[in-house]
Order: sequence, then C-alpha cells, then structure tokens
Amino acid sequence: MKKPAILGLLLLLTTIAFSAGRYTSRTPSDAQASTRRILYYVDPMHPAYRSAKPGIAPDCGMDLVPVYDDDNLADKVQLPPGAVAVNPNQQQLIGLRLETVKKSSGSHIIRTTGRLEAEDNRVFRLTAATEGWVQSLQDNPVGSIVKKHDLLASFYSREFRNAQQAYLGALSSSERVKTTSAPDDPNSILRTNEEQLHALGMGDPQIKELARKRQTTRDISVVSPVDGIVLARNISPEQRFEKGAELYRIADLSKMWIVADIFDDQARFLHPGRKVKVTVRETSKTLYATVSNNPPLFDPASRTFKLRLEADNPRMTLLPDMFVDLEFLADAPAGIAVPAEAVLDSGLRKIVYVQTADNIFEQRPVEVGAAFGDRITITRGLAPGDRIVSSGNFLLDSESRIRSNTLHTATADQSGTATAHKVSVTQPGDQPKDAQARR
Repeated sequence: MKKPAILGLLLLLTTIAFSAGRYTSRTPSDAQASTRRILYYVDPMHPAYRSAKPGIAPDCGMDLVPVYDDDNLADKVQLPPGAVAVNPNQQQLIGLRLETVKKSSGSHIIRTTGRLEAEDNRVFRLTAATEGWVQSLQDNPVGSIVKKHDLLASFYSREFRNAQQAYLGALSSSERVKTTSAPDDPNSILRTNEEQLHALGMGDPQIKELARKRQTTRDISVVSPVDGIVLARNISPEQRFEKGAELYRIADLSKMWIVADIFDDQARFLHPGRKVKVTVRETSKTLYATVSNNPPLFDPASRTFKLRLEADNPRMTLLPDMFVDLEFLADAPAGIAVPAEAVLDSGLRKIVYVQTADNIFEQRPVEVGAAFGDRITITRGLAPGDRIVSSGNFLLDSESRIRSNTLHTATADQSGTATAHKVSVTQPGDQPKDAQARR
C-alpha cells in the first residue's frame, strides 16, 4: 500500500476516535441543561420581583437570577425568616389550597345541634290527692299519644265515697229549695261539694255522670287533661299508692322547646325573635323556630350557653329528647373572615401563611375576632386581596420550623468555628501583651 494512503487512513481513524470521545464525555447534567427551560428571572434579595428578561434588580442592583422549570426557588433567592418556597408539584402533593381574602357581608351562618324538650308550663303531673288502690290500667305506656279526657286508669278510695254522698245530698237540697230565704244557700253548698270532688281528682265528665245517675261509683277515673304524650306512668294494676304520689306525667306537645348549644361569641348575635331553620334528622323535614325572650344559661360542663328556641308542633312530628340540626343567620359587623383552619394558634400568637410571590409563602401574625361555624373574623393582620393558605398550612409550618432550625444551626456552626479560630491563635505557653508589658 502506498504511504499517502496509509497516512490518510490513520488520519481518518484519529478523527473518528476523537469525535466518539467527545460524545461519550458529555455528562447527563449537560444533556439535561440543554433541555431546561427558563421560566423567568428573579431578584435574589426580593423574590416578589420578577422579569421575563435578564437584567439588573431595581432594589438591590444585583443581577437577576434565572429560574428554570425544575429549580427549587429556595435555592435561588434569599427568603425572609419564616418564609417557605414550595413548587407546584409539592403544593399538589400536600393538598395546599389558596383563598383570596375579602370582606364579608356582615351576616354569617351558624350551624349547631339542638335537643327537644317539652315546655315546663305544658307538662301536667297527675298526683293522688288521697291514698287508694289501682283498679285498672289502659294501654298507655310511656310514649303513648293520648287525647283530652281519654281514660288512663281507675282507682278506689274511701274518701271519695263520703265526698260523693255529700255532693248528692247538696244536689237534692238544691232542687227542693227554690227560694233565697233559706238560712243557707244550697247552690253554694253544692259548689263546695263539687270543688271537693275536683280536689280529690274526679274529672268533670264523671261528676256530670254522678249528677245524672244520682248513684255513687266505686271506681274513680283518671283522665288525660290535654292532648299530648305520656312521659311517665308510675302505677301498675292492684298497686296501693299514698297521698301525693305521681300517677302520670303528660306533656302537651303542641309547642316545644329546642335547647341549642352555642358559644359566647355566637350568643351575642342571636337576638330574641330571630327565626332559626330546624331540620329533623329522622324525617328530613324542615320547620322554623324562634329564639326565646329568655336569656341563655351557661353550662359549666360543656362550657357552652344553652339557648332556648320555641317551635310549633301541630302534627307532633317533634318528640322530647330528639336531636335536630339548627341553622342560624346571625348578624355581625362587616369585616374580613377566613376559614378557621387557615389560622395556626401556637398559644403565644396566631399566624396565617400569605402568598407573597409565586410559590413563596410567608408567616403573617394576625388578631382574630368572633368565630362563625367554620370561619373566623380577622381584626388585624390581613387586607382584602391577600392570598392566604386555607388548607395544608400545617405542613408549611413544619417546613418553616425545619428551615429556621437549619439556619440557626448553620449560624451556630459558623460562630463556633470563628471562636475556635480565635482561641487557636493563643497557645498554652503564650502570654498576653499586657502581661509582658508588666514584666
């Protein structure tokens, strides 16, 4: 082979080897850098300032730093104390949600629960005015619906026999004597004997029957005084009872009380006469109640106020001890209201995380006012238009604490290194200059 051909072949092989070496020596980071995309340029001292083009920061005079699509902004800028930088992927991962602060309309919805009670002045306690024996009981256990004048039970008592005979005697005398010239008014005596039967527990229907038949009866009837429900029945067949014993307790349920548990900051907005939406859980029916004129009472066990509501119950859909859902529309001073979970309470202060720039969140101390359901009013610290973190702020706060501890540790390490350097300058055998001067 000729010498020029050999030299040409060697030159070709050398060129191929050099090109292959350059290709294989490229690092993955170089290949990745070639595909990275610049999102914007940011002031390293003030991350809120951004620019689409490179240049000089107007505040600090430093060069704007490029931010790539895969960068962590916290590595590019100097964040204020307590601030956290979270990229969009991390925000989605921790479930971070934002909300724009705005003024409320001055009315808030309060949702709570209430327990139904019978009105005290509509509860009738049937007590025995004399001792006796139960003769019969009707089918009316606790919870039974009864009508007015329905027969509940019958009993026997010796005192009723004498009272009936006295009433029949007065009735006969009233019919015989028709003039007012008699020494005693027979009608007055008749009314006295009738009142005695009433006092012993005989009802008007049985007294009228006694006057019609003119014959004493052995069994005295116990009847319901109102349309209502049996709350208690304390007698059984053939039972002997003492004077003053409670036989029945019956409640008129045409009107009911609803006792609601509310907090102090809510109670001052619920004025008497305000309408309240009531939802019965068991039947999913809705009705309306009215806030009572009576002031709420404080319960030390639950540390809440017991607010009384009044509700009509014509069809007896509401029963004692049932629980219902309540919805108040309470008036309050207009102002800023944020979700309650947006406020972090450390005991010494309350903070909210505010978005000061894209993906950058800073702590903002706030003062809170009244709470309404799942929202709370802010009296100082926020302004309309601020973007706050309404969910996921616990993880932001954890990240902020970790970052603060890291900075403190780094500062302590630098301080310790500088101190050690100063100490190492002076050896054990060395003496201070002022000591040498004294010598």
